[in-house]
Amino acid sequence: MSASHDAQLALACLDYTRLNELDSEQDIHAFLAQLSASQPRPAAICVYPQWLEYVRKYVDTHFNWPLALATVTNFPSGSQPLEQVLAQTQEALSQGANEVDLVLPYKALIDGDEALALRYVQESKALCANNAKLKVIIESGELPLDLVAKAARIAIKGGADFVKTSTGKVPVNATLEAVEVILDEIQLSGKAVGVKVSGGVKTLAQAQQYLQLAVAKMGGAWVTPVNFRFGASALLDELYAAI
Repeated sequence: MSASHDAQLALACLDYTRLNELDSEQDIHAFLAQLSASQPRPAAICVYPQWLEYVRKYVDTHFNWPLALATVTNFPSGSQPLEQVLAQTQEALSQGANEVDLVLPYKALIDGDEALALRYVQESKALCANNAKLKVIIESGELPLDLVAKAARIAIKGGADFVKTSTGKVPVNATLEAVEVILDEIQLSGKAVGVKVSGGVKTLAQAQQYLQLAVAKMGGAWVTPVNFRFGASALLDELYAAI
């Protein structure tokens, strides 16, 4: 496949993301202004919950196409109380979020508390069901591969629509090895669950490696925005240039 084809596919699967805690409205505006109405659209825009309404108004004003709004909960530490996380989720849904990226309490999982990790997913899913997709961030770079597999299984069991690698806020984020483990767990589950590669994917060449892995494991027809996403911001300009 050509670089242009791969760039179009990566863009279609892109969750265009801005998650900086100190952002101002001017920062968010500049981030959104990089999107081109003349180019194919990404799958979603991912921002903190407080920016959802602003992003929706911007998209409605500047583009003639719909765009999913994604946000994050329990982010980035994965250690907020469950009640707080559920309140965040409910508020995000009321603000129009179409997709919610929940950080699994991965530190609890490291300590052996699988039940707590599962509860976060199940109760978040109960709120999101019929309202929004739930993507579960397992923070794969903080886990050995056996725990990557276990975290993916917990996410899938709890009802995740996607298993997502990373917050992008830790030293090691997405890796090919972790994504392969996640894809293996999705295959074994037999469920319609996708994967989101997030953190550290900044070039088309890097994106192509993940696309090739997903095609090899799941088949070319599977690699669509329904099943496969990238979480990134730095990738956008290179994808536009390649297209």
